[in-house]
Amino acid sequence: MSRLRILYSRLRAEEKQLAAAAEAKGIPCSLDDIRTAPWRIEPHEGDVFLARCIGHLQNTAVARLLEAGGARVVNPSRVMETCGDKLATSAALAAAGIPQPAFRTAFSEEAALEAAEELGYPVVFKPTCGSWGRLLALASNRETAEAIVEHKAHLGAAHQVFYLQSYVEKGGFDVRAFVVEGRPLCAIRRTSGHWITNTARGGRAENQPMDSELCDILGRVQTAVGGDFLAVDLFLTRLGWLVNEVNDGAEFRNSSAPTGVNIAEAVVEMASGLMKRDKRGEKRGVKRSAPESGASSPGE
Repeated sequence: MSRLRILYSRLRAEEKQLAAAAEAKGIPCSLDDIRTAPWRIEPHEGDVFLARCIGHLQNTAVARLLEAGGARVVNPSRVMETCGDKLATSAALAAAGIPQPAFRTAFSEEAALEAAEELGYPVVFKPTCGSWGRLLALASNRETAEAIVEHKAHLGAAHQVFYLQSYVEKGGFDVRAFVVEGRPLCAIRRTSGHWITNTARGGRAENQPMDSELCDILGRVQTAVGGDFLAVDLFLTRLGWLVNEVNDGAEFRNSSAPTGVNIAEAVVEMASGLMKRDKRGEKRGVKRSAPESGASSPGE
């Protein structure tokens, strides 16, 4: 029997909610800890995999292994690669003509400072890979930018690509919207007295109405990036919406209550639809190989 396989590296509220939603819907499901045994490529039919590992590199790696045998992974690895790299996301949005904050990329300390001058202060320095609002730095002047650039230059290879964005005056809030199979699902407004508004950093969540302009830009983002389940972060400015970031494996524990939408249920229903199409021969999948030497298979 085909199953929904929820892969994780740390069991969070979201993975538990997804498993509970699947059980309530009568969808065969398992929670699989990717860390318990080695992996290899092996073909298997029918299962759909929800890749929910915290680390971007782990998530992408496990998706590639599964896809190498023909598996259907939510989201596909190519989508993870785009969403997990802010520069790749910006490039995809720019190619599709989707409005976003002005950005620059630099490959030396001198060029990074020149990029900040081009954008005009204040500017935001971001790591190309990262989440939860970590390692963001706001520079209001040249002196601050010089200190940030010097620190980043000594943080290792991951910070040798400098990514800068214009600071957007967002009125103390931004919006996180969820898209399932290309359909705008719901959105929250995240409000904070700090310039970083992530709920993981203390931002307060409330429902954000889904008007036609917001739904239109979310549809364009999904077309540009792809994917089955996306979380899109946006700013509302006097000129309209700007897309800040696109996330492929976002947390949603703080979003269902204010929006009144069961996000976990929507995701597992989407995955169940993929399983049904697989049974009709439209999709093929693989599953993780059985562990060697009698070790137990991953799960909770």
